[in-house]
Amino acid sequence: MKNLNKILKSAQAGAQAGFSLMEMLIAIAIMGLVMGIVGTNVIKRFDESKVNSTKIQIRNLAVMLQDYRRVCGLYPKTDQGLEALVKPPAECKNADPDGFIKRLPKDAWTHDFLYSSDGNKFVIKSLGSDNAEGGTGFDADINSEELE
Repeated sequence: MKNLNKILKSAQAGAQAGFSLMEMLIAIAIMGLVMGIVGTNVIKRFDESKVNSTKIQIRNLAVMLQDYRRVCGLYPKTDQGLEALVKPPAECKNADPDGFIKRLPKDAWTHDFLYSSDGNKFVIKSLGSDNAEGGTGFDADINSEELE
């Protein structure tokens, strides 16, 4: 009988020590709210970092193009493209045959950069996260003229 009383008392104590359904629902709701706020900010920061990374890549390509112009006399024309930094054309006799860079980078969304030049000035452009002309926010185009 003593053992039965001990078992009943421990069962009653265990039932009172737990959380009620309402307390559990409130705790889950609070955790969901916090995760939603934090998650939104993390995603926004991630998108901002992609824009900043793309701007840095455009600036680095601009520096390589300045070096190309110093060695070759003109910027690569549109039809030569940024590929001229990897494999300089034959008419650029002073250029290292290994090029100015090993390979062309892609923007932070893994798209190729667009390039246009008349030989005297150039524009390097990323179409942003949507890879389409125009756009706003993180879909906006990023170009070298705006970074100067």
